[in-house]
Amino acid sequence: MEVKIIRSKRRLRTVSARLVKDLLLVNAPLMLSDERLNKIVIDFKLKFARKKLKEELGKERNLSDLADKLNKRYFANKLKVESIEYVTTQNSKFGCCNYGTARIRISHKIGLMPEWVRKYVLIHEMAHLIEPNHSRAFWDIVSRYRLAERARGYLMAVGRGADEGEISYEK
Repeated sequence: MEVKIIRSKRRLRTVSARLVKDLLLVNAPLMLSDERLNKIVIDFKLKFARKKLKEELGKERNLSDLADKLNKRYFANKLKVESIEYVTTQNSKFGCCNYGTARIRISHKIGLMPEWVRKYVLIHEMAHLIEPNHSRAFWDIVSRYRLAERARGYLMAVGRGADEGEISYEK
């Protein structure tokens, strides 16, 4: 990503940025140090890269369509999911389900994994809409997915804990 910095005497404190195609236009105060500005530009680059990744995953690997299919197959179409989306700020959890609001967030890292793993993580989070904990009843629901154990093993192999208590899911 190319960066163009525009310094202004009129701008006193804030730095702003916008992305035009692959050009990052940064507006900055004239008196801001290069060191400080470089750190800010790095943050802007990361922010825009995450936004682009989220948009691409949303188009290429649509979670809503997959959740609808899984809802029909594994939950008899009884679940009402308010929203489901990829997030790029969730690095220590695969997924997160707020069962009170029926909102599900899935780490962008899952979007880069095979579809059968994505299905498992979605089923796991969707099961929290019925069982908000990791009880036996919860795991009975999740285990209806025939590749559940394989997917759990895959997720463990990419660096997560060995048992269900260590795998990082949020209810």
